[in-house]
Amino acid sequence: MITRPLPLLRAALCASAVLVCCAAPAAFGAAAAVTKKIDLLQLTRAGQVDYHINPKADIAGDPKSVFTFTKENWLRISGEGYGYIATRESHRDYHLVIEFKWGAKTWGRRVDRARDSGILVHAYGPHGAHSGNWMASIEAQIIEGGTGDILVLSPKLPDGTQLLTSLTCEFGLDRDKEKIWRPGSPRQVVTTGRVNWLHRDEDWTDTVGYRGKKDVESPLFQWSRLEVIARGDTLKYYLNGVLVNEGFDAKPSEGKVLVQTEAAEMFVRRYELHPLGAFKEKWTAANAK
Repeated sequence: MITRPLPLLRAALCASAVLVCCAAPAAFGAAAAVTKKIDLLQLTRAGQVDYHINPKADIAGDPKSVFTFTKENWLRISGEGYGYIATRESHRDYHLVIEFKWGAKTWGRRVDRARDSGILVHAYGPHGAHSGNWMASIEAQIIEGGTGDILVLSPKLPDGTQLLTSLTCEFGLDRDKEKIWRPGSPRQVVTTGRVNWLHRDEDWTDTVGYRGKKDVESPLFQWSRLEVIARGDTLKYYLNGVLVNEGFDAKPSEGKVLVQTEAAEMFVRRYELHPLGAFKEKWTAANAK
């Protein structure tokens, strides 16, 4: 597939784990609600985003080759590295829509592992603060067999300061004692780790091509739509029109929005923020083709 490099990409800056000042609690509340559609692919084409690749990981490609656009105007994320594209502005109160499909390529120590990526919302603090890879944030997981999982990222800075992120979730424990979304269960605060989506297979293995018995994600190499509705301090995750996870009392409830590269090739044909209540399109099987 023919690709072309992203414009205005400053590789020297992007390839390093550049630290920015940690967002203090007083800074929260400054983000505006989304009031008109923001096309995040268009911002990326225009170079109005930031990039981060962990230079110390087992794979660390040049951002100019990790993030490109195809002749179809899809964003191709090669997967050669651990990092992300980040919005420069913080956002709150929005309906995020991303349509994605997996490519064939996997990399490094994850070459035979489940294809992996994700969306990070309410992101704040230094770039790469979490393991050199991510920002403090709440993740909407995109991974074979686990798309729709919630992950809460609360990294500790070199000076010992912890960026405490939290989300209150309704969860129980599955056969393997892993947290799994159980609507109506007692609400508990999560500050780190994962809450599995509603029907994540208990027999899930970290194996390339994995597919669970009740997976909602489209079959391999077909398109899927992940939606994140951030309303106040609540989050709802929809996959192909199905509600798969939910959280409450998010702290923070605003921040930057990131799309990851995580050792697996992925294509994105749509990546947008809509005002709450404005996105009405229904997902059908025909959308996956």
